[in-house]
Amino acid sequence: MWNIPNALTLLRIVLIPVLVALAYIPFVGGSVAVDLPFEWRYLTAAGVFLVAALTDWFDGYLARTLNQTSAFGRFLDPVADKLMVAAALIILVQWHSTNILVVVSAIVIVSREITISALREWMAELGKRASVAVSYIGKLKTTMQMTAITVLLLHHPVLDQAGFVLLVVAAGLTLWSMCIYLKAAWPYLRQP
Repeated sequence: MWNIPNALTLLRIVLIPVLVALAYIPFVGGSVAVDLPFEWRYLTAAGVFLVAALTDWFDGYLARTLNQTSAFGRFLDPVADKLMVAAALIILVQWHSTNILVVVSAIVIVSREITISALREWMAELGKRASVAVSYIGKLKTTMQMTAITVLLLHHPVLDQAGFVLLVVAAGLTLWSMCIYLKAAWPYLRQP
């Protein structure tokens, strides 16, 4: 259970409170709070999220390469991913609460994650878990989502515009991948 891939997965969970703290602590220079458009905390928060996103790729790669796969890792990896993404999206919705693109995209992404997690659990009960395995579109969605969130965590007025577009594309890919999973599960969902 205690191996390098699982340690990287646990690191993602440990980084969540770090990300939240960075998102909300003010930068205090002496006794004066400074809020610059590209201050250090945004860069650091984006860096923390990027490290977490990269550990997602590395933990799976190392688990396969080092033959260190485990039931604990298979359980915890998707949980850590969803917790990190949900925390980041909550931060972004609060930062951009009047931006309908961010709010709707966050709702779509979180709703899809809940739906697919429930679907996978139900399919596993039927012994059909492989029917809803991760697809290419799902991997593309994850890459786009991680990129969009990283860019938006930089909280830079110019980069935010690109981040909004990337987040909307990620939400679109999220819906597409959900449709693929639901289509694969549909024959089982229709059974009495």
